[in-house]
Amino acid sequence: MPSFHIRNFCPGDEPALRAVFHASVHGLACKDYTGEQLAAWAPLEHDAAQWAERMRANQPFIAQAIDGGAIAGFADLQASGTIDMFFVAPAFAGQGVARALMAHLHAQAAQRGITHLNAHVSLTAEPFFAAQGFAVEARQRVERAGVVLHNARMAKALVMG
Repeated sequence: MPSFHIRNFCPGDEPALRAVFHASVHGLACKDYTGEQLAAWAPLEHDAAQWAERMRANQPFIAQAIDGGAIAGFADLQASGTIDMFFVAPAFAGQGVARALMAHLHAQAAQRGITHLNAHVSLTAEPFFAAQGFAVEARQRVERAGVVLHNARMAKALVMG
């Protein structure tokens, strides 16, 4: 029985989602990226209004702990089939949060008639996405604050049933 449930985004979630994003980048991606890359990807200082606007636009699904209510992770699914953000809090890594979020995104895609999923996936998340049936379409070099980060564009065709 999972110790979290998945719910829709609510106004006011933005600061907690930013904290999960920052912790996930710095706490999990640190094995694949340098300190300079992590700081460029998820700087401590950020534009809170811009972040809030992005969250409101993305309408992410949130995995929330049943006991205590901590946010375990979040992911979104855009109408195009793009997964813009997919992050798990380090404290909840390896507890099925990512699998549950991915299953939720697949269910949402089926409901919405989306036939393909795609995402720009970090080196850290690539093995997870591959295990979920995504394939690398291209290796990418992305620039953030003048620093180059490597990731992969991955995609998966969905079987509609």
